[in-house]
Amino acid sequence: MGRPDGGAQAVEAEDVCEKERDEAQAEARQCQEDKARLLAERKAPGGLMGAAWLERAGVVAAKDLDTLLKERLANALGLTAVKSYSYTPTGESRPASVAVRLGFLNPGAEPWTLAGAALVDSTGEEVELVRWQEAPIPANGAGAVVVGIEGERAQLGCPCTLKLWEAQGPRTVTLGNVTFPASQKAAP
Repeated sequence: MGRPDGGAQAVEAEDVCEKERDEAQAEARQCQEDKARLLAERKAPGGLMGAAWLERAGVVAAKDLDTLLKERLANALGLTAVKSYSYTPTGESRPASVAVRLGFLNPGAEPWTLAGAALVDSTGEEVELVRWQEAPIPANGAGAVVVGIEGERAQLGCPCTLKLWEAQGPRTVTLGNVTFPASQKAAP
């Protein structure tokens, strides 16, 4: 003899299977969309290959600023090296993006983590910069940060003042006389 609710259990099991199938299909669609987005973001190479790729359509220029900068005595970090960069597309006279790479020594007893950066140009206009730091600069240790900006706001009237501040606390770095390399003609 069959159970009187056997048909209901079969329908319930079928509903569970359909629900699981629908969830698996939705997850697969999401994975496909994520993959397409990631592939679209990766169309241009990064790192040094990205810099080399940029040169196909313009000039990437670099300038050592080690002896040109004005450091404040109250700076929280000691400067070890600094280089500025600009990227100017072919046919343009002004940079489309600028960046500064800074090496520091942290004489403090606590690590230093970059929380913000800004450039103040010669007219007093202040622009916030995108920032990158691989790891906090350890106490009594060395580290580096990169800051920069792209687009219309990259066309600053320099020399500029660069301001950096930490995530937790009042320790700041202010550097004057920051400049960027002038546009140069690309080699054939």
